[in-house]
Amino acid sequence: MQDLHVSVEGREVLKGINLKLNKGEVIAIMGHNASGKTTLANTLIGLPQYIINKGKILFEGIDITYKPIHERVKVGIAMAFQTPPSIRGLKLGDMIALAGGINPWKSKDYREFVINILKKVDLDPSYIDRDLNVGFSGGERKRSELAQIFAMKPKLMILDEIDSGVDIDSLKILGNSIKEYIENNNCSSIIITHHRYILQYIKPERIYIMSNGKIVLSGKFEELISKIETLGYEKLIEEVLGNG
Repeated sequence: MQDLHVSVEGREVLKGINLKLNKGEVIAIMGHNASGKTTLANTLIGLPQYIINKGKILFEGIDITYKPIHERVKVGIAMAFQTPPSIRGLKLGDMIALAGGINPWKSKDYREFVINILKKVDLDPSYIDRDLNVGFSGGERKRSELAQIFAMKPKLMILDEIDSGVDIDSLKILGNSIKEYIENNNCSSIIITHHRYILQYIKPERIYIMSNGKIVLSGKFEELISKIETLGYEKLIEEVLGNG
């Protein structure tokens, strides 16, 4: 991302983001509410209401700044949203198969593929025939979303608050599942979160803290996370900026 400026409904939200992510690298984007974290994620995946006014997004040397969502997915980018939708009439198993490039209405053995994916996120095989996220708990909904991403085999995962609204057991499953996928597939990942809970399983190389649409602070996970928890975002930012 090079000098990225983004507006939503006529208001500039991102104000010059510069960020480089290497292949296989895992980073965390943190910050208080309304700091621009989700806007950054939605811009990277290509939601059309996020208007890029200035700057570039390059992925493996390809300029994707103005490419639509489906073209970004084709080059290997996938995103888990904060609130995955519930869709009646669409089976989870069919959705996972489609995410993996399999037509479930023409393939005879797609269920084996789906069951293997469900195992990676600790969901019972019976979920194949359940409507997508209908009646799912918060943790099940997030695991369902993660299963669809794993089926896509992305080169870059963007996980927007994958740890929100889940209990401790689901958090552990999510954290270990993500860690295993990253290690086995050398997948680059951007983890957007408010807290350290999911990060204790994934251990990002670096943390980037956003405020008012900018990255104002970055550092190694071990160095920054304790300061964030002790001081909070605002005091930490004030302390750093105050010291130049």
